[in-house]
Order: sequence, then structure tokens, then C-alpha cells
Amino acid sequence: MVAVLPGKPQATLQAVCTTEWNGRRLILYISGNALVILGGPYQLIQTIYHDDTQILGAVAIDKKTGKIATCARGNVNIYKPFGQNEDVLKWSLQYSFAVTDKDLDACTLSWGASEELLVGSTALSLYQTNEQEALIWRRELSSSAAVAVFSPDSGLIASTAKYDRLLKLWRRLSYGSDDVRFDFSYLSHPATVTGIHWRASDPHGQGTDILYTICADNKVRVWASTDSHASQVLQLWAELDVQASIQPRNLDSVPVVHTRYVFFVDSHDFIALVNAGLKAGAIAGKENHALEHLSEISERAPEVCVILDDRGHMSAWGFENVGVGAREPKNVFNIAHIENFNLLLPQTASHNTEFLAHHFDGRIVWLEGSIDDFFDPSPRRARLQVESLWTGHEGSIKKMVRTVSGKALISRTNDNEGIIWKQRHGSDGMALSRASFLDSPEHIHRTWLFADGSFTANLHHHSISLWDTRNYEAKQMARCDFQLQGKPLCLLELPHQDQSSPKRFLATISSHMKGIVWKINLPCDVKQEDTKPRGYLTIVQHCSFDLGIATDVAFVIPVDPAGSTPILTGILDTFSQDIALSYTESGVLQTWAAKVETEKGIVEWLMTSKVDTGVDRPFLTSGSSTRKIALVNSARNGLTIWDSRSGQMEFSKDYSPQEIIQDLDWTSTPDLQSILAVGFPHKVLVLAQIRYDYLDKGPAWAPIREIYIRESTPHPIGDSTWLGNGNLVIGAGTQIFVYDKLITTSDEMITDLSLPVHGHASVDIFDVVALLNGPLPVYHPQFLAQCILAGRMPQVSKIIVSLNTALKFLDGDHLDSLLALPAEEFFTNQQDLVLAASIKERHSDYTDFSDDEDSDNVTEELAASLNENLAKFPVPYLSSQEQMHLADIIECVATAEKHRRSMDENAMRYLLFVRQHMIRKAQGRKKQVGITWREIAWAFHSGSQDILVDLVSKHHNGRVLWENARESGMFMWMTDIDALRAQFETIARNEYTKTDEKNPIDCSLYYMALKKKTVLLGLWRMAAWNREQSSTQKFLANNFQEHRWKTAALKNAYALLGKRRFEYAAAFFLLAGNLRDAANVCAQQMQDIQLAIAITRVYEGDNGPVLHDLLEDRVLPMAAFDGNRWLAMWAFWMLGRRDMAVRSLITPVYTLLYTPETPSQEARSYLATDPALIVLYKQLRDKSLQTLKGASQISPRTEWEFVIQTARLYDRMGCDLLALDLIRNWEFLAQPKDTLPPLNQISDPRKMLRRRSSLVVDDLLSPRLTAERGVPAPTAWKEPDANSLLDSFGF
Repeated sequence: MVAVLPGKPQATLQAVCTTEWNGRRLILYISGNALVILGGPYQLIQTIYHDDTQILGAVAIDKKTGKIATCARGNVNIYKPFGQNEDVLKWSLQYSFAVTDKDLDACTLSWGASEELLVGSTALSLYQTNEQEALIWRRELSSSAAVAVFSPDSGLIASTAKYDRLLKLWRRLSYGSDDVRFDFSYLSHPATVTGIHWRASDPHGQGTDILYTICADNKVRVWASTDSHASQVLQLWAELDVQASIQPRNLDSVPVVHTRYVFFVDSHDFIALVNAGLKAGAIAGKENHALEHLSEISERAPEVCVILDDRGHMSAWGFENVGVGAREPKNVFNIAHIENFNLLLPQTASHNTEFLAHHFDGRIVWLEGSIDDFFDPSPRRARLQVESLWTGHEGSIKKMVRTVSGKALISRTNDNEGIIWKQRHGSDGMALSRASFLDSPEHIHRTWLFADGSFTANLHHHSISLWDTRNYEAKQMARCDFQLQGKPLCLLELPHQDQSSPKRFLATISSHMKGIVWKINLPCDVKQEDTKPRGYLTIVQHCSFDLGIATDVAFVIPVDPAGSTPILTGILDTFSQDIALSYTESGVLQTWAAKVETEKGIVEWLMTSKVDTGVDRPFLTSGSSTRKIALVNSARNGLTIWDSRSGQMEFSKDYSPQEIIQDLDWTSTPDLQSILAVGFPHKVLVLAQIRYDYLDKGPAWAPIREIYIRESTPHPIGDSTWLGNGNLVIGAGTQIFVYDKLITTSDEMITDLSLPVHGHASVDIFDVVALLNGPLPVYHPQFLAQCILAGRMPQVSKIIVSLNTALKFLDGDHLDSLLALPAEEFFTNQQDLVLAASIKERHSDYTDFSDDEDSDNVTEELAASLNENLAKFPVPYLSSQEQMHLADIIECVATAEKHRRSMDENAMRYLLFVRQHMIRKAQGRKKQVGITWREIAWAFHSGSQDILVDLVSKHHNGRVLWENARESGMFMWMTDIDALRAQFETIARNEYTKTDEKNPIDCSLYYMALKKKTVLLGLWRMAAWNREQSSTQKFLANNFQEHRWKTAALKNAYALLGKRRFEYAAAFFLLAGNLRDAANVCAQQMQDIQLAIAITRVYEGDNGPVLHDLLEDRVLPMAAFDGNRWLAMWAFWMLGRRDMAVRSLITPVYTLLYTPETPSQEARSYLATDPALIVLYKQLRDKSLQTLKGASQISPRTEWEFVIQTARLYDRMGCDLLALDLIRNWEFLAQPKDTLPPLNQISDPRKMLRRRSSLVVDDLLSPRLTAERGVPAPTAWKEPDANSLLDSFGF
């Protein structure tokens, strides 16, 4: 926390008190109905709010017990300290009691001996406060007491009423709770007594009673006990004329000022300060004449009286031997007289003197300096430094609005009281200072700030007012009434062409989507006070407008500028900056841009984006100028973050029901990376955008800070906002907390992000977000993975080889992010890369005699050496977890390089990521059960599937079980149906032999799908240990082509379903020839869609009706619901609809299909748009006439938007070079120059290719396309010869 503004102190004599208790300094003051307890200029110990809203009138603390007393409207509250031994000092309410006085507003408090509390109002009442209050003495007064104070030894009470010149001095005659008696005498003054001060006793509790009184006749009187036989307890010892004590030297130029301010420094405090200054001077070894002068004075042990005026003059006087006999003339002497007394002190000065100044305009100032600087009579430019200033509101804060730049803000209360705060450079960075106070007689509905807080516009119910807030008290300068249909919802500033003009345009939009624009004229120089007539600042109605949108709009709010000023480029289009956000009850978000036509007197509006979130009745939403929108659901505990440009969801989180979200605030880094503060009742959670991660499906936002305020105040948070420099301002109750932008690196949230912040105790929040975003070094694992997917394996090899070389000579923490590789390497045209690779391959076949270290090939030896270095040394800009991922990728690339000549690019992609998946799974770092449909798609479109099958089999030591096959997805991507059945039979054998007992039940489903009942029957003959052998063997021997046995098999299948033996039940469905039910059991009960597809493909091939229905009725709706474009592409391709397969890569799946179910939030997530989709799209688009036809059905605009969106995704991932490569080298389909004919009438789609290829397959007349959906059921089984059934099992 940088600073705290604890609230506005009351303008009463007992609003502030301070003492030293248990070795620590405590400062207490009252603000509204709150008690503020501080331990230093920046240390807020506790804030205590009273249950009612009554304003507190006085506060006092007992310096012996630490008890605190407050009073408000006749009620006294006693607070008792606890936790001081555990260093968690707090106060809790001990009890409250009522004072039955007539004047409830008058109240004064003073602590005496033995926990006695004096309460003064229309009477003086003395209470004993040990465990429960007990009234032990009471005396009615003729006038309500303004001040009533115990002497340090509690033997005397000095009291006076308002405008009273007679001070009553009460002398205690007896002690004890049973019989307490006082008598009193008067100390007469010629005018009203305005102040009372008892000299404090020394640290040992010694000292005579000395009373100072300040009178309206501008004199200070000193009262002491000089005559023990006198009738009065105290006698007048001396008086000092404070008016005459300050006489300016130049009386002609300076008008005479009668205002004086007086405070006292007790002798023991003065001596201690001088001794501390002498000790510091002795250490410094410098001569100090001012300190020597004060040392001579301190030897006389004077009481010091300091007199100030408001013209910069100061006079200090000493009282020597007060109360020791009769006063002599030399006992009152001048210590110093200073002209041009300046409070500003150089930052390098030593501080041993602290002062508190209570201003009745609502401020408490903490001043620090050194005693010699303060009393030095020689001219000085500076003497004291303002260390802290405590101020704020008197009522609870409900709203905070900042300027566009974030350099100023206004905080408002329910009482229409506003304070404008501005950033100031303090000793420890940027802090807030109070610039102006605004008190509106009308209800303030909305507020907008101009010119960094110099002017303020307030929207009321039927008018708008303009205020000048350059002075300490704001003044209303202009006003304009209006009539508008509906309730005004927002107030926002509209951009216009001439930003340097003093003209500003404000607009409001009502609940009926109608609005008004006002033109405001500001002075050209806003820094100087306006000396022109009142009408110079004007506000007039410029025009009215109607947005013309549906009436179901729930609310319209201004877009948070997030540090950037809206600027017009001259054209109003979708690239214009958003200024307003609307949302409907059904969760549809719309962003708006506007342009003011000053000459035409109109305003143009444009809807820049529309996002259907599917969130019903949103409670709260907030948008930023960086095109991010946060949305809170109706339960107020669910948060989603959306990108309005792409319409995708980037974050979703449901908090506990107790965590109610009540505020959303945006800011951004200088390079426009977004930060969101989520406000809860007693905490603020700060979320930052991070790089997209499609490989691990990581979140796009992460919490980086959590701020709890319950320890400082029990009041719920009213509002919060960001300052431009990254500080977060939180308003709670009457207080404002300013949290700095530094984040502790040891915080659990930062350590969870594994940021490379080694050696730093704290980091700037903007630096943290920059580390989580921005361009990645080329050796980052995410960049390497995306290069592999983009088909840039040569660059990946060069990066790894270059990294190996760089780490050998790494000196310090610097490592070139490009590894000295030319940037052109990453956006060279693909054809040039292929040519270079072929030349290199010919070169390596015949004339490669170079050393391995100079080669671009990543061998297994190089990978092992590099990974050994990665395990030893930290790599700059990589966290420890990222280094492990990098080692995994290097190992995978080395494995893929070994098979480079025997497989195509898609097989290489599959192998790399399957290998990486297996490594992470072996290390326990992979939560995902199997590979994704993206890897399945690569293998599905590979021409090297036999090699991939062999590699998967070798990885499992030739014993591939179904769980291994499902993990690799092989039965989804294998296209050769004969090879698929052969591999399925291998799975069947392995399932049978996976246990020592060799249970035929384990392989029943697989042999039934293969239609090899006879093999299964033979296995049952050898399962003598199984109690089901006899019945099952006898049952399988029947002919299941007969209706009787087919029905029996179905009955057994349903019986097994009832026993939840789902896999065995599916086998009996297959035995009955019911493939559809078997597939449904696998998909529904077993939740294994791959098994359902596998047995269907094995049983009836790829053109059967069950597979067709399974893909259309289950797989495609599932892809649409989840937004899985990879799965949709595969399903369409399997259905022979290759045109739709290509379209599904670019278009959201739920827009291509009619599904009764609403798409899930995941379908709207950014993860549904993988940048690798564009790689497969380009590959498939040119593959056949069907795919070309599908691509031709995609409008050029849609394809262009997809390319731009993919480039943005690369940018969010930190792969800027790949984004540049995509934008530079993408080739769109050529559009005919004439009018485009209907898509189904294009004679030859190959004409759309810019480069004609002879490899485009003509599949427009494919038999699969013309096949009817109702394919006849398969005929009777053709069982193999029984003599060769068991050969494969070694029997």
C-alpha cells in the first residue's frame, strides 16, 4: 500500500488525539461515524465503524491502559485493546452506555486515573470503566461544556463552555468509587477562552500542574500553583501577547493579520529533541550553530510556546521555572523569531521532530523535520516536510470515476459530495492529493471529468451541470436543462476531429435508446484560474439522436478508456475505438463507436461488434478500449471475459456463492495488454491477460494479485478504479486506499505462474503483465511447437542447433531472442523453403562431410547434450517449467528427425506431439487422458500411417491394448480398412493375453466386431477355470442367424446392461447382429466414442449406415456443442462431405448444423479457434475438387477475417513472426472477373487456384457421394476354418 486517506476528520476540538502506549505511537481521529486508528504516516492499524450513522463528536485514549472512548449523540463507546503481545494490535467494543443529558450534540471526553472517564455535556459525569460502567460522580452545569480535561495527575479538571470567559477549575477532594467529591473555583479571563492545555507529566510521572489557556484577546496565560495558601488552586504565573509577539518587518507591503496559531512543547519533550539532535550531529561530525544555541536553551529546561500566523512568520518563546516561586522577568524569553517560515524540507534532511496539524477544513497533516531546522532563526528555504496528509469523505463512498489519462479521479458519496483527487509525486512515488471539493444540491446520477480533473460535468435527472474544480472548493459555472424519453443510463465523451480544441462533446443515452449530445466550451489554458465572466464556461445542447436498436437493451455504459484517449481517424468504421457498451437481458453484447459532425450538427453511431454470450440476465458488465469485455452472471458469482473483436470467450470462472462480484475495473499496460480488477465486498482480485496456449489448453487470464482490506476496515468496498501509473485506488466507507503497482514475487499467485523474476523481491505490475504477454524468444517451447505445426521444421532445427551453440558460450543473463538468426528465416515463402530443403537433402546424401555440430540436423546425441545443459543452467526468459517443456520438444524433434525421410509432414506433426504427450505422461505432468482430435486429424491426412502404426506399437512393446489404441487415436485416423481390421485383431489378442488367467470376456467385444465367433468359442473351451465356461460355450455354439437365438442373445445383452457389464453387453448385441445398439452402449454407457466408431468401422466398413448415423447423430452434434472443429472436419470427411469438412475448419461448427442444443461456453471459447486450423485448411483446400468446391463456398471476406483472426491469435501467443509469415505469404483463391455463377454451377473449381496443380483429385462423382443412406444390412458371417483358429495364440 502506498497511502491511505482515512477519511475527513471532524471539525471539533476533540476530533484528534495522540499518545504513546506500550512503546508505540498511536494517533486517533474521528471521521463521520468511523474511528480511525493509525500508527504512523502510512500505517493504518484499524478502522471501527459504529452501527448507526450518527456522527462522532469526540475521541480520547487512556495512555495507561490503551482504552479508547468515543461519543455520539449522548452515547459513549468504550473499546479495549487486544492482541498486542501477538503483534496484531486491535480494539474491540467493551460496552456502550448512554448519557442522559439534554444537549446530545455537546460532548467532551477525558481519561483520568484508574480507568476513570470524564464525560462533559450539560453536566460533568465521572464513570468507572473497569468491567462495566458505573457513574461515580455527576454535576450539572449552567452551560454545556465545550472542553473538560483532567490534569495529568487527575487531581484537577479544567472546563469551559462555549463563548465562556470563566474557566472552571475543579479540585478533587476524595478518591474512591464510593465517595467522590469535587469543589471548583473560577479562573477569570477578559474574553472567551478558546483553548486549554495541561502540561504533560514527564516520563516518570513527575511534575507540578501547569495550565495554559488561550483567550480571544490574543493572549496566552500560564497558570501554576505558586502560593499554596491562596484561595485558588492555580494562580496566574505569566501571560504572553501572541499578537505582539509577531511583528512583520515590512508593515507597508503586508497587511496586518490578527490570526494566530499556538501550540506548546513541554520541557521534557524539548530536551529530548535537542539531545537527539546533538547525538545525530556528533555522528555526522558537522558544526551546527543553531543546534548549539538550542543546547544552551535546553539547559534552562523551558516550556516552549510556538506562535504562527498565516503569512509565514513564527515566534517561539520559553517559560523557565514555571510554578517555582514568583516569576522573574528573565523567566519568559524569546527563543527564535523567523520570517518566511516554509514547511517544505529537503528530502535528505534528518527527521527527529514530528508535528500533527489539524485543519478544520477536513485535513490532518503529519509534518516532520529536525529541531534545529525548525528553531533556526537564520533564513532557510525549508524547515518541515509534509510527510502525510489525512483527509477524505465524511460519508461512505459509493462511486469513483477517473479521467481518461488516469491522472485524476472523483470520489462521490450518497450525499452528493464529491472530492477530486490528483496524482502528486511524493517521497515514495505517486500519491493522491485532494484538489477540489464539490457539494451538489441535486442528486448526481453520473459524472465525467475533463482536463485531468480541472472541470467536472454532473448529470442529474433533468439537467446537466458544469463545475470548475481548479480551486479548493468547486464552483458551478454552467447548467443546461433537458427533456429525454426514458431514464438516462450513462454519461460519456464523444470523440471529434479537433482534439486540440477547447470544445468537448458529452452524450447521454436513455433506457429507450434515445440520447442527447451537449457541446461544452472550456478555457484554452485550463491551468490558470478563469478570470472571465461566469458565462465563459458554457454547456449547450448540440443535438439529439436515436440509436434505433431493440428495446430489450438492459443497460448502456461507457467503455473504460484503459489509459488511451479516443481519437478519430476521419472514417467511422469497425476499426474506430469503442466508446459505449450495451447489453441485453439475453446476454448479447454490442459495442459502439461514434463521430460528431460539428458542422452538420449531428452524431453518427456505428455498432462495431456484437457478441452472443449466452449469459441470461447479466448483473454487471464492463468493457475496455482494448476490446475486452467482462461479464458477471445473474448469480453475481460467475465471471466471463470476452474478446469483442473475435467474439470469443477467453476466461470463465465461477466463484463461491459467498463471493459476490460487485465491481469491474479495466486498465492496460503501455503496450495495451489488459488488466482487470474484480471487486468483491472485502477484496479485489487482479486478473491479467496471458498468452494463448493451445497445446496445453491453458487459461488466457490468470490472477496476479489479491488485495484484502478487512484487516484495515470492516466496511465493504464501495468502488475502485485504476490510476494511469498502475496504482489501484479502493474506496471503502469514508476511506480511500491507494495500492502501489509493485507485486511481491514471493506471492503464491506469482510463483504459480513460474515467471522468470529470480533475484527480485517485487516487480512492477506492468512488467509482470509484459512477461506474461508479448513476443516470445524463438527458443520458447510454444514458439517451437507452433513452428512445427506451421510446417517450418527447417527453422526449428536451426533454432535448436543455434541454442545448443549459444548455451555453450552463454555469459550472464542475456540471450538473443532470435539466436542471431535472420528474421527473414521465419517468413520466407514455403516454396523457397521446400527448394532449400531439397538442395540440402541432396547435399547431405552425397557431399555432407561437415561436423555434426555445424549441421542443421537435430540428432539424438545433440538433443541429449542440449538437454543436459538445460538441466544445469537457467535459460534467460524461460521459467523452470518452460525449460522442461523445451527439453521435451528437443527430444521429440530428435526422434522425428530420425524418421524424417520415411514420413510426410502430417505424420511428423502427429509423431512430435504424441511423443511429447507420452513424455509428459511418463513424468506425471499431463492430465489429459489421450491426444486431441488435432493430432488425430494430422495422422488422418497422412500418407505414412503404416509407419505411425508401427511406431505406436513399438512404443508399447508390441502389446497395444485398447486403452493404448484409444490414447493414440489410431482407429480414428487409419484409413486402410484392411489394415484397421488387422490391427483390431491384434488388439483382441492382446486384450485376451493381458492377464495371466486369459479371460475370454476381455476380448469378446473385439472378436464379435471382427465377426470371429469361432475364435472366441475356441478360447472359451480353454477357460476351464471360469464358472461361466459351460453355459457360454454351449450358448455360442448355436446359430445366431436364427431368430430364436438372436432373441436370446439380445436378452442376455439387456441382462448384462442391468448388471452394468457394458462391454460384455455390447458383445452380445453384436452376437445378435445389432451393431447399432452395441455402438450406442459404447458411446452412452461406456462414454467411449472411439470404441463405438472402431467397432462400427470394423464390423461394417466406412460406408455402412450405422457409422453414417453415428457420425451425423452423435459425433457432429458433439462437435457443434463443444466447438471442436477438428472433430467436425474428421466426421464430415468420413461422411464423404469434403466440402463441408473444409468449411468447418473456418466456420464455427454450430453455424453449419442445426442442433436443438445450445452450444456450450467451450464452443465460444478461444480454444475453439486453433491457429493450426489454417494450416490444415490450406492443405485440404487444394487437395480435391470437393474441397475446392467447399472453399469456394466461403466468401473472400470470411476467409480474410479468418486469416486476420489467426494472425491475431499468433500475436496473443507471442508468435509474432508466424503472424507476419501468415499475412505475407497467404494466397487467396482467385475470384472470376465476371459475375460469379452459382457455386453448384462452377464447371472446374481448379480455375480458382492461383497456381495450377495436377495433384487435385477429381472426387465430385465419388460413389460415396451418390450412395444412399439406407445401405442394406451385412449378410451372414463367413467364419474361418476352425483348424487355423488358434494358430495366432501359439496353441
